[in-house]
Amino acid sequence: MRLTHIALVAALTVSASVNAQKFEGLALTPTMGWNSWNTFACDIDENLVRETADLFVKLGLKDAGYEYVVIDDCWMEMERDPQTMKLVADHKKFPSGIKALADYIHKKGLKFGIYNCAGTKTCAGYPGTRGYEFLDARQYAEWGVDFLKYDWCDHSTQDARASYSIMRDAIYAAGRPMVFNICEWGDAQSWEWGGNVGHSWRVSGDIARCWDCQENYGGWAKLGLWPIIRLRGDIRKYHGPDHWNDFDMLEVGNGMSPAEDRTHFVMWSMLASPLILGNDIRKMSKETLELITNKEVIAVDQDKLGVMGFCFLNDKGFEVWVKPLDNNEWAVAFVNMTEQKRTLNYDWNRYVKDSLTNRELKCGETTYKLRDLLAKKDAGDTSKALVREVESHDVVVFRLSPVKK
Repeated sequence: MRLTHIALVAALTVSASVNAQKFEGLALTPTMGWNSWNTFACDIDENLVRETADLFVKLGLKDAGYEYVVIDDCWMEMERDPQTMKLVADHKKFPSGIKALADYIHKKGLKFGIYNCAGTKTCAGYPGTRGYEFLDARQYAEWGVDFLKYDWCDHSTQDARASYSIMRDAIYAAGRPMVFNICEWGDAQSWEWGGNVGHSWRVSGDIARCWDCQENYGGWAKLGLWPIIRLRGDIRKYHGPDHWNDFDMLEVGNGMSPAEDRTHFVMWSMLASPLILGNDIRKMSKETLELITNKEVIAVDQDKLGVMGFCFLNDKGFEVWVKPLDNNEWAVAFVNMTEQKRTLNYDWNRYVKDSLTNRELKCGETTYKLRDLLAKKDAGDTSKALVREVESHDVVVFRLSPVKK
């Protein structure tokens, strides 16, 4: 049986390589959804996932744009089926099976995602996909998988681009469109080649639920919000519709301060990162729900122009981030990076140019209407300086729309 499997994989690999490509058009805006890992790690089961899908609808998350419900590592048995070599769902955690779970999620009008790894084992020690790419992709297609997070543990001397390209080809050969998330951590500069392979790629290792920290775990570390933002420098040019820089799953609602949560959510939207919730939505506060369903902030992330924002200015403890939007609009965010409340006093007449798009923000020549996105109300225009008290680690963010004469 083992030899038959290897021969089948080899035949499928040769067949698929002729027309190897990714499924296009699945992520024209950054992917939105939920993933189990940040809060639950291996403590997952089908009841948790079903309850989460139910709440997507009940709490308005689906209406706000979240659509993918993704189970991360630890969903499978420790060994493949010895006869078929297929992956087997953990019978205790998922007694109804993965297809039944996917069907349940689809009936809610949502999409289902799953996890595996390019190495021989997953990060938690379960069976990886190396050598079984075409078999696993066909199984995911049969189950109704819509999204694959593909990790990079236990990869030995594998070449990252080649490994992820094989899985891309396997997904295409399986015939079911799936968003392909390259979770290679950026060690092999996946933004340089990922556009032809996947729909998004992680730019860092795992996120930590903190403002500016590094949590060390021997040979690897988790990074806080700002270390992740600053890690890769300017990779904006590799980013856009159907190929996104992924700054990792959100930690909103997982223990940071309300101000830090607001900044986290706004910054991921300014960066046009995928918005993948990582909290327990069954227990989140009213404030967390209001933040993550703020359609005006989400619209910045989902803007169809697909441009990643950038830091324009660091002035008196405030970082000023700008993001060109469709229809000649802009998003501008002011982050208080200090440990104290600060008074923001910003002159809109500063000249801003985005060297990537050649877009210019000239408030001295054109007056822009201001929309406060967190307060969800109009806030005057750019004819007057912006004066605002901002708490430590907090943010204010505006949508600028040119005033028609």
